[in-house]
Amino acid sequence: MLLVETIVMAWRSLGANKLRSALTVAGIMIGIFSVISVMTTIAALQASIETGLTYLGSNIFQLSKYPLNFSVVGDSRFKNRRNISYADYLRFSRLMGTEAGLICPKVWDNGQQAVFGGRKTNPNLELCGTNEGFTTANDFQIEDGRSLSKEDVEFSRAVCVVGQQVFQRLFPQGGAVGQTIRINERKYEVAGVFASKGGAFGSNDDNTVAIPITRFFQDFGSKNRTIYLAVEARNQLVYERTKGLAIGALRRVRGLRPEDPNDFEIYSNDSLAAAFRSIAGIIRIGAFVISTVALIAAGVGIMNIMLVSVTERTREIGIRKALGARQREIRRQFLLEALFLSLFGAFSGIVLGVAAGNVLAAWLQAQMVFPWGWSLAGILVCSAIGIGFGFYPAQKAASLDPIEALRYE
Repeated sequence: MLLVETIVMAWRSLGANKLRSALTVAGIMIGIFSVISVMTTIAALQASIETGLTYLGSNIFQLSKYPLNFSVVGDSRFKNRRNISYADYLRFSRLMGTEAGLICPKVWDNGQQAVFGGRKTNPNLELCGTNEGFTTANDFQIEDGRSLSKEDVEFSRAVCVVGQQVFQRLFPQGGAVGQTIRINERKYEVAGVFASKGGAFGSNDDNTVAIPITRFFQDFGSKNRTIYLAVEARNQLVYERTKGLAIGALRRVRGLRPEDPNDFEIYSNDSLAAAFRSIAGIIRIGAFVISTVALIAAGVGIMNIMLVSVTERTREIGIRKALGARQREIRRQFLLEALFLSLFGAFSGIVLGVAAGNVLAAWLQAQMVFPWGWSLAGILVCSAIGIGFGFYPAQKAASLDPIEALRYE
């Protein structure tokens, strides 16, 4: 028999038992879907990070009360630490002197609402009390107007710089600079508008409003608030030296003895990416283990289905052998049937997994990707599963005695 004829016969045999074939394919599809959807999401998030999705600006690291994992904010180990106060920031700045390019304090309140005329934003503004270094420290650009100035902080001026989402919501016709908006019934003049930056992991940097930190404490109080300190090294050559000096300065400010551990955290863009890669690695291992178990179970299902198929088609096999079909042709047909089932499940799982992964990535505001490496690996693994688990039924069919097969009822 020609190979093409064998392939056609194998395909027709699968089509004759559509429900059985579909259930077998579903097992493979679930296993591939589980790993491809997870890998697609992780690849999309990692690509966004590595192509410039930065939380901080260049050559900048940040000191804070809490670790990078913000889910631990309620953990008593970190909650019981002393807050970094405005007085701590001022003393820290004096100790650093001219060693740092800039030092930017940041204190946040994420539940405010901005109002202008009859228009309102959602009550989830990321209101930040900061200084003139905020634009550089957080990798923002000014689209219109100006950034905060040193004088704004010194004189506690009621001015603000608004993000793109706030600007578009309150000023759809433009002309925001010079207008006065209200936040928590307090008035602020719009000094500038940030260029669009986007966001990641469900956050939105375009929903930010920055005001002078002195005005923030005056209007919203300083009780139970901690400051984040963003520090810029003058260049990459002195980055590590600046980081070491900053750690020493903050330890001194907080009165720590040489044997005491740090009661604050330090992180940068590199540590953000490293933390993500560490978490992603654990998720990949988990997804791989789950998908392996699912694929092995699906492989056993393929073998059982093929054994049933051999039993049902025993007389057909006998007729084919009586007409001159050789063992290798019978074996090849059943192996192709098992391979088709595996590959069809693989392709279905890849398509659904990529779609689901990219939908989740889009919701997290990350770019869409296609995990070519994992998809190719999925196809190869499924091919091996189809051939491996289909070999025994195929060998059993090929070894049937033609006379006994013809007499089978």
